[in-house]
Amino acid sequence: MGQQTRTPVDPDLGLAKEIEAIALKWSGYGYRRVTHELARRGHPTNHKRVLRVMRAGGLLCRPKRRFQATTDSTHSERRFPNLLPTVVPTQPNQVWQVDLTYVRVKSGFVYLACVLDSFTREIVGWAMSRCIDAALALTALGNALRARRPAPGLLHHSDQGSQYASRVYVDRLREAGLIPSMSRKGTPYDNARMESFYKTLKTEEVDLQDYLDFDDAQRHINHFIGQLYNEERLHSSLGYVPPTEFATRYHSA
Repeated sequence: MGQQTRTPVDPDLGLAKEIEAIALKWSGYGYRRVTHELARRGHPTNHKRVLRVMRAGGLLCRPKRRFQATTDSTHSERRFPNLLPTVVPTQPNQVWQVDLTYVRVKSGFVYLACVLDSFTREIVGWAMSRCIDAALALTALGNALRARRPAPGLLHHSDQGSQYASRVYVDRLREAGLIPSMSRKGTPYDNARMESFYKTLKTEEVDLQDYLDFDDAQRHINHFIGQLYNEERLHSSLGYVPPTEFATRYHSA
């Protein structure tokens, strides 16, 4: 009897399936985040091997789109100096960064306001509206204040947009004991961490969807921020752990 010829087993087959499952859930993950996610799942793998498998399978993430700002700084309200460079946060609720962005739906646009904790990178408050006004920014701020109850002295950083410069918004900051800080005019990178979050949101959620209306967009975005981004998505600047896990580790240390 002749010897049976064995079909060689591809050593990357099992790894490729695991990587594909991660890439399907996290379309914005590059090979480094995938490498860390594999390790968290009990499959430590060399990053060069992960890169090779992702490249062969066409699983490398797409380049991020340029972010389109929504700032309207043509107003007569008071502008505050940029205090952000003077404070390096060492704990939660020390620096919050805020911003607004647009989200396309079939009938036009709806708007999102977010509050980001600069230390943990958590989105601690957010809100959506059909109007981009001070009320939207106030709702997001109110949600953050109720959720976190920060001590007076927290630095609140925004751009110079009319929503954040409005008297009603600034009065709410003072009432809560928050210190206003604003980016320089026409310098979005002064608020880089907030800009980075919105790029992630657009790349990994908004650009992949075709929202029917406000309610559809709100449902998807609430899930992305509250569950996927805060609770599950690995953040490179936090040592490749999700923001909520990073905050939990800080409080339990």
